[in-house]
Amino acid sequence: MGVSCCEESIQNTGIYDSPVNEPFILDLMPGYSAIWSFVDSGFDVYLLDFGTPDQSDRDLSLEQYISGYIQQGARGVLEHSGAPDLTLIGYCLGGTLAAIYAAVAKEKIRNLILFSTPVDFEVFPVFDEWANAVKKDSLSLDEVIEKKGILPEQYVETGIRLLTSPVYYSPYLDLVAKADDSDYVLKWKRYNQWTKSCRPLTGAFVKDLIRYFVKDNSLVGGGIVIGGKRADLSAIRSSVLMIASEFDKLVPKSQSEPLMNLVGSQDKIFHLLQSGHVPLAVKNGTLPEPLAKWLPVRSNPVK
Repeated sequence: MGVSCCEESIQNTGIYDSPVNEPFILDLMPGYSAIWSFVDSGFDVYLLDFGTPDQSDRDLSLEQYISGYIQQGARGVLEHSGAPDLTLIGYCLGGTLAAIYAAVAKEKIRNLILFSTPVDFEVFPVFDEWANAVKKDSLSLDEVIEKKGILPEQYVETGIRLLTSPVYYSPYLDLVAKADDSDYVLKWKRYNQWTKSCRPLTGAFVKDLIRYFVKDNSLVGGGIVIGGKRADLSAIRSSVLMIASEFDKLVPKSQSEPLMNLVGSQDKIFHLLQSGHVPLAVKNGTLPEPLAKWLPVRSNPVK
């Protein structure tokens, strides 16, 4: 997700979603659209959709996601808007990719905003035995990846469900309790549709995730190389806002908060929400909290 800021009178916003889910969570419905909340606040919005990979994309790697998608998308935003710099906003794994790009970017980045973003993979509060088995090579997914070429969306959804809600019934209890609220029912249906909108992942990308994150925790150690340049988080000098959630089972705050000690930024804030693994929460069309106060003062005002 990225926000570019012009030196004149326009504020431009571009959004990079996670490659795991469909991006319509950012434009859920009237009154609950993150995109329109930015537009109504005076920002122009650019959304980067990673698309749905097929067998022809099986060799698409982490490096290609960064250089071929995010970097090209950022350059497109700057060229189209005429802005001298940009702000990246990333959600979940999309935020991890945004942080890697920010560490190697030739383009000038003004702000980096990350929601529910894993950075430090040293500890896995859930399924730690599986993670340790992968680290010790006693568990390998290579054979499955090689055979499939891409990891099917059903596998991705099952993995997320095992991590977060193995017994998935509480959302349906909430729906029954508020069945007479038509606005809530519509929002529930759209959100539930999004939770099931997982996308397949390319084999090369999954291998890189296992190698760089699960096995080596390479982002923390600066061991990821993109386009011949080491992704050193200390090279990030932009203003940084990391937003994590107290009850996030998928990306606990212990995986997000270490970013504060790794970036070279002077202006950096860690904000903890009392919620679960939620994306940009929007109500009544206003900017998501805590962006409402943080972002406008770090962007050029609209005249």
